[in-house]
Amino acid sequence: MIAKNAGALLPQDLISLNGVLKVCDMETVVLGAHLKRAAIDSEVVGDSVLCHIETDFSFRGRFAIPADWCLLGCLHDANNATGCNGTPISSGTAFTVFPGSVSEFVFGADSRASIMLVPLQRLRHKFAKLVHPDLDIPVRLLAMFDLTGSQLGTTLSANFEKVHQHLFQEPRADAPASLIEKELDILLENHLLAGLSAQADDRPQCSRGRRAHYQIVQRAEYYMRENMRRVIYLDELCKAAGVSERALRYAFDDLLGLSPNRYLSMLRLCTAFRALTVADASRRSVKSVALSCGLWDLSRFADHYRHTFGELPRDTLMRAPPAETTAPSTAREIAYS
Repeated sequence: MIAKNAGALLPQDLISLNGVLKVCDMETVVLGAHLKRAAIDSEVVGDSVLCHIETDFSFRGRFAIPADWCLLGCLHDANNATGCNGTPISSGTAFTVFPGSVSEFVFGADSRASIMLVPLQRLRHKFAKLVHPDLDIPVRLLAMFDLTGSQLGTTLSANFEKVHQHLFQEPRADAPASLIEKELDILLENHLLAGLSAQADDRPQCSRGRRAHYQIVQRAEYYMRENMRRVIYLDELCKAAGVSERALRYAFDDLLGLSPNRYLSMLRLCTAFRALTVADASRRSVKSVALSCGLWDLSRFADHYRHTFGELPRDTLMRAPPAETTAPSTAREIAYS
């Protein structure tokens, strides 16, 4: 489990950040080359996992929920860079992520979110009790909805704040497991009720222009990932995205606040970090990892790496790689594997 830090923002590496969602293989790209600080923690409660994260830096991430799980969450605080699948989201937004597709998001600096991972069957059972046993869960209605316009939303926001308080502010030994489990069941029920009752105006909207920018960034990033081993020129990205250089730059600036080349540099660095963390030092070298990510100038790579992650590449490589994991069948297997 991730070490509890009493809510203080402390230096964190990407592995700690990627481990927040536990059952998911989350991949992140930081959007600024400075030492990252965050308050992150998680705890298994019954068959579910509670998570909370606060950061002082922006990052882009993507993950997929395993087939038997779903994710509920609330964005307590967010800046205007925060978004999901191209749709901008603000403070007081709740969200639900179902299995079956990759979710992409930007978590802006000085943002704060509480998350609950639950077995999908548990959500279905609760929905059947509240609505109808023969109906399917309306996924689109629960995807994202604002909590600030209704009493149900206010109540749900308070439920998620209790998750934060439990993880960071309350002595956990003083809270009986049965009481926490009951509170989470109430949160699950309120999440469904608030999402199903939300009106069209309560759901974040993505303009046609922003949707176009998201698709441009997606196509360009896919090309970056497919060709990371070699030099990638801006005109290649324009061709891959099907737009002019001006349109490409504008799309990246709008969604990520970075130029395409700057994002490519951060993507290379974060991919190298991820590879070094899981590499066997007796089989791979810093040089081989760097070259596989298209980082040809090794001295410059080491300098940028230390500036971004607070350590040299060889220090990351020499750390023992984390145990290989697969999506577990229960939450408790995750925490103690």
